[in-house]
Amino acid sequence: MDERQATLAFRALSQDTRLNIVRMLVIAGPVGMAAGAIADKAGVAPSNVSFHLKDLEHSGMVSSRREARSIIYSANYETLSSLIQFLMKDCCAGHPEICTPALAASCCPPAKATKRKKALQTS
Repeated sequence: MDERQATLAFRALSQDTRLNIVRMLVIAGPVGMAAGAIADKAGVAPSNVSFHLKDLEHSGMVSSRREARSIIYSANYETLSSLIQFLMKDCCAGHPEICTPALAASCCPPAKATKRKKALQTS
């Protein structure tokens, strides 16, 4: 990812509704969500969500596909990963051990930790 692409991504993410949409789509996974469902969940009008989705798609943060009569949007994980790599590229002035916690962070905890956490919550 170059600076121009990073600037487009950050500009797209700098608005509350668009950031919320990207987070929803990350949670939805590769299956994605229909535009109408995104509008409902985001609490915005369909025309408004279309505007935001167009901007997110232009920035490369989301992609769309047609399924029957619906347009399904999903997070573009490759672009999200590239954006994180762009930020961390020259991490810590040659001292990568400082950045290890940030680089080691995982969006998906190990299955055992998740099961243990659920068990603790139900106790």
